[in-house]
Amino acid sequence: MRKQLMKGNEAIVKSAILAGCRGFYGYPITPASEITEAAALYMPRAGGVFVQAESEVAAINMLYGAAAAGVRAMTASSGPGISLMQEGISYMAGAELPCVVADITRGGPGLGNIGSEQGDYHQVVKGGGHGNYRTIVLAPHSVQEMADLTALAFELADRYRNPVFVLADGFVGQMMEPVEFPQRAIEAPMPAWAVAGTAATRGNLITSLHMGCDDLEAHVLALEAKYKLAEQREACAEEWHAEDAEIVLVGYGIVGRILKAVTAEARANGLPVGLLRPITLYPFPIAHFQHLASRARVFVVVEMSNGQLLEDVRLALNGACPIEFFSRVGGNAPSHDEVLQLVREQALRLIGEERMAHA
Repeated sequence: MRKQLMKGNEAIVKSAILAGCRGFYGYPITPASEITEAAALYMPRAGGVFVQAESEVAAINMLYGAAAAGVRAMTASSGPGISLMQEGISYMAGAELPCVVADITRGGPGLGNIGSEQGDYHQVVKGGGHGNYRTIVLAPHSVQEMADLTALAFELADRYRNPVFVLADGFVGQMMEPVEFPQRAIEAPMPAWAVAGTAATRGNLITSLHMGCDDLEAHVLALEAKYKLAEQREACAEEWHAEDAEIVLVGYGIVGRILKAVTAEARANGLPVGLLRPITLYPFPIAHFQHLASRARVFVVVEMSNGQLLEDVRLALNGACPIEFFSRVGGNAPSHDEVLQLVREQALRLIGEERMAHA
């Protein structure tokens, strides 16, 4: 099949339609606006519905309604818009409604700027709304993965009846690369629990309201069991030259690509470097970290935020291995040379430790 050259933002929409998505409700915001633009163009052609809502608050509540009716549906925004959606996302998680939300991150906090950043990590991965809930979070590092992980997001949303995020930095949303799509579209079946406007579904109740304390506790525990199952089955990461690495670089999104190039150059110069790139940010790929910690001597976490990913890496390693940290924020990206210099410093430190041990 011929590949198509497009932006990551456009790839999300085309992949969503092929995955059976027939509803998009959103409000444009840089650097995610091309998603809304592409949805306006392609969704009606596929027999679906596109609505530019009056606000992000309205968009997420429209998404609630579409999901409750059994429609595969999605929205997209960036940090400030995702902030406005958080109450609705909590409602959808509480009502066990599947949906997909794309967050193309920009600089913050507040209005910040339109530069690429990864400062939405806590907002999305830890759940920015109220109550005891989680969202599954997928982190693409290429335009091809924007397509592939969007399709996976709809599968996981239905499998766990839960909102799923595609979390991508502005670089990945705006860059253009060749993309290959599946040849056949999916026709999503009407779920049995949906309120579809028929006599058969009239008795279905979609709500996040549980007035009794014991009733709500049972509901929260049932949600927790569902999240634990996802943690066992869905955690995913890419290990690249990591099996024999003494220095393991860690980053997601566009940073993962920078680290892959650094790893290649470091290896060419005889340095024992590898890459661990989380693909699911929740569930976090803890087992990958614990496996590599048996050999690695240091993990180097690189991100475009102020240590938000770092917290989960520390939890995953639980003191099993030292961790170094490097970041750029405000719309700046860590450069190849900056990271390579840090790798060289770590390699020299490890050599020094070996000499001290044998002295």
